[in-house]
Amino acid sequence: MREPAFWYRPPSLLSRLLAPLGAIYGAITARRMSRAGASAGIPVLCVGNYHLGGAGKTPTTLALVKILRELGEQPFVVSRGYGGTQQGPLRVDPASHSAADVGDEPLMLASNVSVIVSRDRVAGASLARTSGASVVLLDDGFQNPALAKDASLIVIDAARGIGNGGVFPAGPLRAPVEPQVARTDALIVIGAGDAADQIAAVLAKRGAPVLRARLVPGQASVDALRGQRVLAFAGIGDPARFFATLRASGADVIEQRAFADHHPFTPDEIGRLVSDATAKTLKLVTTEKDMARIRSDARLKADADRIATFAVTLRFDDETALRDFVTARLAKARAINL
Repeated sequence: MREPAFWYRPPSLLSRLLAPLGAIYGAITARRMSRAGASAGIPVLCVGNYHLGGAGKTPTTLALVKILRELGEQPFVVSRGYGGTQQGPLRVDPASHSAADVGDEPLMLASNVSVIVSRDRVAGASLARTSGASVVLLDDGFQNPALAKDASLIVIDAARGIGNGGVFPAGPLRAPVEPQVARTDALIVIGAGDAADQIAAVLAKRGAPVLRARLVPGQASVDALRGQRVLAFAGIGDPARFFATLRASGADVIEQRAFADHHPFTPDEIGRLVSDATAKTLKLVTTEKDMARIRSDARLKADADRIATFAVTLRFDDETALRDFVTARLAKARAINL
């Protein structure tokens, strides 16, 4: 779905009219979150967010993969596989699976780390463990109580925060903010802005780490696009951030086109984008997540080479603090399971 604009504006008449529905939805989700989960038998680190849509979970997951490997761990990602048809549990194979099978984010991650797709998180963690995982990175399972979590790291955008603070459909939150903050073990604030400062202050007062990070474009992408006139398109949670990052990297964004998160591009849509870029002598550019969907769709492969991919990584202001947090949580989880 495409995020309604009013979610990220001050509370409006529409958000107030939808608030009773949000109260019901939020109460149900908060009640579910209070349930005890099953043990995976190995440490489980959850990467989630408070709201619907994107905030930077995928680059955060990849940053954690790097740290865990440096610590000698064998991380596996367990994902619901949003947007895919496979129920799982199954191990994602980039050579044989498509985004339509397993979802775009798992497919993108699978080129860097072992990924298990499973609607049943407990079954997914079990397969990860028997496949050799020493640690499970639970992708976007914060509000799901099925699997016990040894640490929940919540990602939030510094500029957007939690929007109008309403619970879906009145706002972007998946549950009331208080019970979600209460279950947060570390907060990762991405980008510049003060929209997350209030939540960060609450967590800091509790002694929870508040880690600042920013998305850094890959040097190859910057070099390829600096000074280029581009037509940028994206079907992600926050396309505006992608367009802004492109501009900040030196690309001359002449046109930008936003689609809904996880949008399944059709041959006509990609053909039109290619045609428009060619007619206006613009370089066509999209995100890694969008490219995962495009390259894995046999109908779109012919045009994939005409589209540039803009790669980004997450850089922490204090990576040592994140490493120390992860190390302590792994030790605590293993002490409990002895």
